[in-house]
Amino acid sequence: MKVGPGQGRKVCLTVTGVVIALVLLIVILALTVFKAKHPVTTVDSTKLEDFHVSLDIAKLRVDLNVTLRTDVSVMNPNKVGFKYSDSIAHLNYRGQLIGEVPLPAGEISSGETKGFNLTLTIMADRLLSNSQLFSDVTSGTLPLNTFVRISGKVSILGFIKVHVLSSTSCDLVINLSNRTVGNQECQYKTKL
Repeated sequence: MKVGPGQGRKVCLTVTGVVIALVLLIVILALTVFKAKHPVTTVDSTKLEDFHVSLDIAKLRVDLNVTLRTDVSVMNPNKVGFKYSDSIAHLNYRGQLIGEVPLPAGEISSGETKGFNLTLTIMADRLLSNSQLFSDVTSGTLPLNTFVRISGKVSILGFIKVHVLSSTSCDLVINLSNRTVGNQECQYKTKL
C-alpha cells in the first residue's frame, strides 16, 4: 500500500498530537491529583513509664532514672506511598541530648496513618552533668523536649520522586511530685 505525502503528514501530526496530549495529561495529574502533600507527624501521647529520683542535699547531687513512653503517628495524605529511611527520635533537656531511640526504615501506604511506640530512656550521666538539674528537681518540674524527624520519598506515577522531610518538636514538663507529664506543646514542620 502506497501512502501519499498528505497522508504521511496526517499520521505524523496525529501521533504528535496524541503524544502531546498524554504528556499534558501526565503533567496535569502530577500537579493536581498526585501532587505531593506534607506527611503529618503527630505526638499523640507522652507518658512517664519509669521514674526514680533521689536527692542528696549534702552533696548537691541528684540520682535519676526516667523512661518516657511516647506514641507518635505519621499520616500520609498522598495518593501514593511514602518510603522513609532510618530515623532517630531524640529526648533533650535544656538543649542537651539525653536520650534517643531508632526508628527503622519503612513505608506508609496512601492515606495510611502509621503509629510508632517509642520508649525513651534518659542517659542519666548526660542529664546529671547539667548544672540546672538540681534547681529543676527542687522546684518539682523537669522540662524536656522530644524531637522526631522522618525523611523519605514520595514516588509520583512511578518516575517522579519528591523528597519529604517531616519533623515534630514537643516541649513538655514532668511534674516530679505526681510523676505525670504536663504542659505539652508541639511544633510541626514539613519540607518538600
